[in-house]
Amino acid sequence: MKVGLGQDSHKFNIEKTDKKCVIGGVVFPDMPGLDADSDGDVVYHAICNAITSVTHVHILGDIAIQMCKQGIKDSKEYLKKAKKSLGEKKISHLSISLEGARPRMQASLLEMRKNIARHLEIDESLVGITCTSGNSMGDFGKGIGLQCLCILTIF
Repeated sequence: MKVGLGQDSHKFNIEKTDKKCVIGGVVFPDMPGLDADSDGDVVYHAICNAITSVTHVHILGDIAIQMCKQGIKDSKEYLKKAKKSLGEKKISHLSISLEGARPRMQASLLEMRKNIARHLEIDESLVGITCTSGNSMGDFGKGIGLQCLCILTIF
């Protein structure tokens, strides 16, 4: 058994009004996009980083940069590469924690779980997601950006 820890955070890009806000594969239409070369999906990025911590294949550090240069900016494509890097290893659980004052995500957590499970080809019951507002503490709690932490367990 191995445990991987992943983290990602981005501030909201208030200058690029045409960029969509994507979190866990869910589009939040009334929110500014996250500031990143890709779509900035902090959930998918944190999962990729958790997988990297057990496989040592640098999905965001190497592979995603090249994909971005080729115009591939949808983070689900990076997640697919991360899944492939696991080889025969099986995900036994994925725990995700989001922190940010906005957007309100509680109503979208089930859809996020479904998206994650589909792209990782695992059962939804293996994906847990929580979210907190940050209680006005720090940049995430003040709504300037969004942070995601992820713990991955594999066999």
